[in-house]
Amino acid sequence: MKNTKIVTTIGPASESKEMLRALAEAGMNVVRLNFSHNEHAWHLDVINRVREISQELNQPIGILADLQGPRIRIGNDAEVAVAAGQSVRVSDIGHKETLSASDLATVFLDIAGISDPLEAGHQVLIEDGTIRLSVTGREERYAIATVETDGLIRPRKGVNLPDSKLDLPILSEKDRKDLSFVLKEGVDFVGLSFVGSAQDIESAREVMRAELPEGARLPDIVSKIERKEAIKNIDAIIKATDAVMVARGDLGIEMPESEVTLLQKDIIRRSLMAVKPVIVATQMMKSMTEQPIPTRAEVSDVTNAVVDHADAVMLSEESAMGKYPAETVSMMREIITRTEESPFDDVYDALDLNIHSEYATLIRSVYELAKSFETKAILLLSMSGFTAKLASHFRPDTGILVATNDRRTYDRMALVWGVRPYLFEGDKDLDSFIDKMVDSAKEDGILAAGDQTVVFLGRVPGNRDMMRLVGIREIR
Repeated sequence: MKNTKIVTTIGPASESKEMLRALAEAGMNVVRLNFSHNEHAWHLDVINRVREISQELNQPIGILADLQGPRIRIGNDAEVAVAAGQSVRVSDIGHKETLSASDLATVFLDIAGISDPLEAGHQVLIEDGTIRLSVTGREERYAIATVETDGLIRPRKGVNLPDSKLDLPILSEKDRKDLSFVLKEGVDFVGLSFVGSAQDIESAREVMRAELPEGARLPDIVSKIERKEAIKNIDAIIKATDAVMVARGDLGIEMPESEVTLLQKDIIRRSLMAVKPVIVATQMMKSMTEQPIPTRAEVSDVTNAVVDHADAVMLSEESAMGKYPAETVSMMREIITRTEESPFDDVYDALDLNIHSEYATLIRSVYELAKSFETKAILLLSMSGFTAKLASHFRPDTGILVATNDRRTYDRMALVWGVRPYLFEGDKDLDSFIDKMVDSAKEDGILAAGDQTVVFLGRVPGNRDMMRLVGIREIR
C-alpha cells in the first residue's frame, strides 16, 4: 500500500466510467474537476461515475472541485504585436472607451480598475510569462511599460500582476455559481485559486456557510499557493485553510523559477507542522501526455515530493487529455512505491508539530509506541478525521488503519498520507469498530495473525471523554 496519494485531473481522456475505474485501480485516490472547463452537466456525470466506482471497488475516492478563481485576461479585441524595447500603455476595460488614440499601443486588462495599482518597477506577465512588460511610470488612466520580450499579445490570454496588491474578491461570479453547484452535490474538497491571504479563505467559508443549512459540514478548502502575495502570507494561509496545494504553474510565473523547488519544500514543511494535507501539482509527468514513459527529470520530481513527505502528488493535462492516463497513474504509483520502500524516504526523528495540546502529545505517544514495538499497523477510531491527520503527520513506518461511520470523513481520508480508511456507515456500535476493521484488514491481506498493532480510540462527537489509548494488541 503506497502512503503518498495521487490526485488525478479528469477531462476528455478520462471521463468515461471504464477509464475512471482503470485510474482507480491504477492508484488514483482523488479526482480533480477543473471548473475552468466544461458545463455543470458534464461535472455531474463524472461525480456520479466516481461515486459508483467508489462503491463498486469499496475504496474511498475523494472529489476535488477546483474553482477557476479571479483570473485576469487580455481585454483587447484584436492582437497586438510587440517588440523588446518598445513602450506600451497598460490600462483596463474601465478606461477603454475614454482613452484617446496614441502613438503607443495600448494593452487592456479585462477587469475595471485592475491596472490602477500598477507602479514603476511592477511586472506585467502575459500568457504564462512568455511576454513580459516592465512598468516605468504611470498617468491617471494607464501605466507606461517597456516590453522585455517580443511576442503577439492575443485576446483573452491570461495575465499575472505579481507585484501589485490586487483588490479582487476571491470568488468571481462564475465561481459563486460553480460553488453553489458543488455544495449541492456534496464534493469533498473545494480548490481556491489565487489565494492571497487568510481573509480570502474565510470569505469563501462565509459564502459556503450561507449556502448550506446551519450546522452542515463544509467541504475542506484546498488553498492553491500560486501568487507572490500568498508566499508573503504563507503561515496565516496555512493556519486558515484545511489543505494546501503547491500550484507550481502560476507560482513559477510570479516567482523566479529557480526558487520554485525551494518554495515547494518550505511549503510542505510548514503544512506538515500545521497538520494540513499538502499536494504538489503541475507538470509532474507532463511528457506522458504524449509519450508512454516519463523523462528522468519527471521521475526525480515525483521522487523528490515523496521524500519531502507531501501527502499527495497531482496530474493535470497528463490524465485530463493525455494519450496514456491510466499508464501515467500506474507509473506514478510505481515511483511512489519504490521511493517509499527506499531508505531515503525514512523519517528518523518525529517531525516537528506546531500544535501544542494534550491531544497532540497523546497522538505522538501512539507514534512512539508503534515505532518502539515495530508494529504492523496503528488502528484508529476517527469520526471527523482529525485524529487520523495527527497520526499521519508523524509519517510512521507502520500503516494507519482508520475506522469511521462518516462517509464524508471516509472520502476525505483519500487525501491524507498513509491512511487506509474503513467505513461502517450507519453503524453506531463504536466499540465494535476496531474488531470489524481488523477482520476487514485480514481479508484484504493487510493484517495477519501474530501481527502487533497499536490501538487508539479518538475523540467522538458528543462524547469527548471517550479517548483511550488501548495499547499494543496482537492480531489473532
